[in-house]
Amino acid sequence: MPDYALLVFDWDGTLVDSIARIVESVRRAAEQCALVQRDEARIRGIIGLGLPEAIASLYPDVEDPQLLERFRTVYSEHYLQLEREPSPLFEGVEEDLQAFRAQGYRLAVATGKSRRGLDRVLAGRGWQQFFDVTRCADETASKPDPRMLEEILAHCGLRAGQALMVGDSPFDLQMAQRAGMSSVAVGYGAQPLSVLERCAPVLAIEHFSELRRWLDARRAV
Repeated sequence: MPDYALLVFDWDGTLVDSIARIVESVRRAAEQCALVQRDEARIRGIIGLGLPEAIASLYPDVEDPQLLERFRTVYSEHYLQLEREPSPLFEGVEEDLQAFRAQGYRLAVATGKSRRGLDRVLAGRGWQQFFDVTRCADETASKPDPRMLEEILAHCGLRAGQALMVGDSPFDLQMAQRAGMSSVAVGYGAQPLSVLERCAPVLAIEHFSELRRWLDARRAV
């Protein structure tokens, strides 16, 4: 058996190539709400948070609840429009996830998406039963709070040392640190490895397939 029994994945920017659509949707919402546009680097910097936390980070001085709700609505509507053609999985993701299942790993998702949003994309891929457990920001605490991972571990009956968190944002890796869990940084999503490596991941990769090779090498020892 592998030393890690559970692999936990972020969704956007880790499994699915959706970062550009998130950035565009934030900009559309800012435009329609007459708010100052933020540059791409700043928008990428909030990816991984739950939507309310992301908006608060981008616009900390906006307190009008109607305006905040308008922003959330426009963002969600535009993102859904873009997602009529679902964002593609990154190269190698589907093959490697299937391989991980065949090797006996338990699989989970910990995402800043809403439950409604995650269920929609899982249903679109026929993956409703693919993962052992999933957690979303609107049903628990947003990253980097460790509660999401603690709930996943409790569901699986595992200790933090038996699990590995894989993500593309500092929030993913900080969440893992706070839960006592090791992490893998992926540099092809929201943030480059130069940023993510500050969070001391056990592995930093630029292609999803590198994770499988690393895990296979550990199993072979």
